[in-house]
Amino acid sequence: MRRRHVAVGAMLILGMLFAGCTSEPPLNGVTRTTPLHVGDVALRDVTAPNDRAGGQVDNDQLQFVAAEGRFLAVYFGFLNCPDICPTTLMDLKVALDRVDAAVAQQVDVVFVTVDPQRDTPDALAAYLPYFFPRFHALREDDEAVLQRTLDAFLASADVQRDTDGNSVDVAHTAVLYLVNDQGDVVIEWPFGTRPQMIADDLVQLTQAVRAVAP
Repeated sequence: MRRRHVAVGAMLILGMLFAGCTSEPPLNGVTRTTPLHVGDVALRDVTAPNDRAGGQVDNDQLQFVAAEGRFLAVYFGFLNCPDICPTTLMDLKVALDRVDAAVAQQVDVVFVTVDPQRDTPDALAAYLPYFFPRFHALREDDEAVLQRTLDAFLASADVQRDTDGNSVDVAHTAVLYLVNDQGDVVIEWPFGTRPQMIADDLVQLTQAVRAVAP
């Protein structure tokens, strides 16, 4: 079975700058002068209710807007991925394990499958708990709806199947996104970002949210 991945971290850095000048140390991930707004798209949440994190689910649709004062850590991938996807999920798990509980509790994990034909709800429910105790598993059969969501994140995914159906070739953007409670992507971590770098960014961003909370 052949699989491809697109690790686009280097391309993302082009044309992006760290926004603003503050006394805080620079973030490790990539930020944009004009953040991506993804709060206008939603996908079907197939997570069992007892496994769901704290995101906003309406009629089994998860909108890409975090609950107030929280963040969504969003990743597009597929379960048969041999390396890039499990590595990224493990990096996020390690990062969340390294931060204080108060920080980790502000982050809801969202996994979006780009291969819904093979990634059934049962398969997602069996796989994701290896990394996270609570999460959102999003699976959308409507290709147009999934594509609109990918477009909002400036991400891409392509699944090619041979006529025999036994050989699958998957390419997808290998970036981890952090979305705030306004539906904006506040930071993007390209594949290969070290867990400690992710952890440090999470601490800084969650502290900033708590600092302005009423």
